[in-house]
Amino acid sequence: MCLGIPGKVIEIHDEGGLPMGVVDFGGVRRSVCLAYVRHEVGLGDYVIVHVGFAISKVDEVEAQRTFEVLREMSKHDELDWMAELGAMPSSAPATASAGGFTS
Repeated sequence: MCLGIPGKVIEIHDEGGLPMGVVDFGGVRRSVCLAYVRHEVGLGDYVIVHVGFAISKVDEVEAQRTFEVLREMSKHDELDWMAELGAMPSSAPATASAGGFTS
């Protein structure tokens, strides 16, 4: 199963020749590789992120719709595993991180 999460690009920079950015996921900000979408996105655009890589651009309406679906799912305990991942110590194996959301 593949889970891509929408986020808003709030910073774009170059890291050793690799296009990177800071993406805001509803208040949680993470560094994301923008190599796959480098020519499509700019500041303020929304992207779908999977394991730390922006894999596609998405419009704001679709991003908001996805956020709402995720919120509804969490109300029904479907996303308990996300809370469990957030509670793991930073020494947890890399395979335990979802979507590259490690500290």
